[in-house]
Amino acid sequence: MDNKKQDNNIRLAITHGDINGIGYEVILKTFNDSRMFEHCTPILYGSSKVASYHKKLLPGHQDVAFNAIRDASEAVDHKFNIVNLTQEEIKIDLGKSTEVAGQLSREALNRACADLKAGLVDALVTAPINKRNIQAVDFDFPGHTEYLSHQFGCSSLMLMVCDRIRIGIVTNHLALKDVPSTLTHNLLFDKIMLMNESLKRDFSITMPKIAVLALDPHAGDNGVIGDFDMKVIKPVIDEVKTKGVLAYGPFPSDGFFGSSEFNNFDGVLALYHDQGLIPFKLMSFTEGVNFTAGLPYVRTSPAHGTAYDIAGKDSASEQSFRSAVYLACNIINNRMEYDELTSNPLK
Repeated sequence: MDNKKQDNNIRLAITHGDINGIGYEVILKTFNDSRMFEHCTPILYGSSKVASYHKKLLPGHQDVAFNAIRDASEAVDHKFNIVNLTQEEIKIDLGKSTEVAGQLSREALNRACADLKAGLVDALVTAPINKRNIQAVDFDFPGHTEYLSHQFGCSSLMLMVCDRIRIGIVTNHLALKDVPSTLTHNLLFDKIMLMNESLKRDFSITMPKIAVLALDPHAGDNGVIGDFDMKVIKPVIDEVKTKGVLAYGPFPSDGFFGSSEFNNFDGVLALYHDQGLIPFKLMSFTEGVNFTAGLPYVRTSPAHGTAYDIAGKDSASEQSFRSAVYLACNIINNRMEYDELTSNPLK
């Protein structure tokens, strides 16, 4: 019997992000297409009043009807459900960073994560936040990835996904000067193993090939420029191979991407943020997805920010957000199939 989860039963929590950015615009544009409800039941953690405000700015996307609910357990299939975080009037300042926007961003995340833990929703898609205005006593994190890892008490991997490539980031949102001292043997080992497991379970790749990028130019040029890659990174690659992981490298970034060698691998592990994000966004700026591998729950996000400069102008593309929804649904089904196949090896 096929136990794969039916698409329209996937209860998809969506956090509204910064109310002054393009979050509501790309969300509403995505679910203006009724076919999206065949894939999931969306549950927006936000405000129906704010949603109505943004809807009025989108004359070509007026078909989304809101179903206001008190909590996720009341969500209705084939409806755009909204869990109202507040009944108060909310001041919207399009294109500006405000305290209330940060507060509502935090509340949406906290509420959605609580519902994930309670089993009321199946997966999470996050709209962009402002990493500065969201900071508070209970939110001292540089981004979603670190916050979610803390919430669920586990290691994770920021994995940027598009049709052409999957790029994991070892050190996430970290100042470049702190990268070398952070790249310990254990951290690299854990990230490679995590990527290997995610490629198998989340992306249905039986024997994934992983490329690990080098830190120094030309991977140190045999010690002429530096020895970090040979002394730190190469031993980790050798060790994971003894665990059955098909990892290779370290590869100098310029030649690796310039020659399109990345096409020969199922995943690429970059050591720091811009090493992975620059080539990724050159390949897929409008459609890329940020997936947090390693969490007990599926979380995706569009690979762009709040885009204050175009907020409220009906010019934002929803392609990345729509791709984030699709990927979340696909990974849920991939995980169910993988877990079923591996639960009893004799089968």
